[in-house]
Amino acid sequence: MQPLQGLTVVTLEHAIAAPLATRHLADLGARVIKIERPGAGDFARGYDARVRGLASHFVWANRSKESLTLDVKHPAARDVLQRLVLEKADVVVQNLAPGASTRLGLDHATLAGIKPSIIVCDISGYGADGPYRDRKAYDLLIQSEAGFVSVTGTPDEPCKAGPSIADISAGMYAYSSILAALLERGRSGRGRRLDISMLESLTEWMSYPLYYAFEGATPPPRTGAAHATIYPYGPFPTGADGASVMLGLQNEREWASFCDKVLLQPGLASDPRFNGNARRVASREALRQIIVGAFRELTAPQVVERLQQAQIANARVNTMQEVWAHPQLQARGRWREIDSPVGALPALLPPGSWDDGDPRMDPVPALGEHTDAILGELGLDSAAIGALRAANAI
Repeated sequence: MQPLQGLTVVTLEHAIAAPLATRHLADLGARVIKIERPGAGDFARGYDARVRGLASHFVWANRSKESLTLDVKHPAARDVLQRLVLEKADVVVQNLAPGASTRLGLDHATLAGIKPSIIVCDISGYGADGPYRDRKAYDLLIQSEAGFVSVTGTPDEPCKAGPSIADISAGMYAYSSILAALLERGRSGRGRRLDISMLESLTEWMSYPLYYAFEGATPPPRTGAAHATIYPYGPFPTGADGASVMLGLQNEREWASFCDKVLLQPGLASDPRFNGNARRVASREALRQIIVGAFRELTAPQVVERLQQAQIANARVNTMQEVWAHPQLQARGRWREIDSPVGALPALLPPGSWDDGDPRMDPVPALGEHTDAILGELGLDSAAIGALRAANAI
């Protein structure tokens, strides 16, 4: 039995942060009912058409959910939504515009007065109060506000992260906070309100560079794909084949082994310019020239062989296609198939061990696919459902 089986989540969500949180709840067995706008749905459905006509973000964040289309501005649809929450929901998740959930009567204060066990998770860009409360917030904007962009990129140009990390950070804190609230409710019988801010979530992830720049100190420099404050730790070219190798050192034992077995220059380990990580960082350009020179006549496989013999961590800089075929993911059996409106699609198992069976990995829903079935559970017959549809409420 999956750990959240029997739990129902009603979610008014779009984009990434809330959908990712609720998808993880669905992975654990929760029933997730996704409220979508008739005709359009979650606007992430329209981001692209890269997965046989479906959007890549939507496929990733929305498997195992049920799609119920409601025009929540229509009074009849609003009544249906409130009934659904009060009769079925253990958890409500929303990342609507500020104030929207209160206008719908789905704020925690309203719901808890009727159903004290309800858990309401509000996800927003900046939180429920403060001077930035009503600002629009998208992932790249929060990456900028949290300082991430200022320490990412090259010396000449700042850069965003490839994935939507502000959304992802908020989604993961929403997920873990909901799990904690469920544990607490198991003891007290009462739910709670969770106020998850994208800015606060990503700023928590930025705490190392914040402390590095403590009390006005210089922040970590932008160093491309290399580590800003540990060296050597990053990509280095191999001259014989025009490739590159990613490598990383973490301590002085590894530095001595690297000098001896990889660079074949054991005396370099005690060079006063490099005997300590802070000195290596300060002299990174001089050390980089030495490493590049040592690799000039070698191929990437030859460098990797030396690194392995020296027990120095290394990695390939894989493309997306190489990750699809990654031998470690294949060997550990991490890929499954899920159904979708366009047929079977590959899906990566969520991290963690499932010794007694896989997590829930059900289909990606078509827009409104479960509307009639869910309304039927609320006692609406075909005539009532037809009337709602005729009124464009569903």
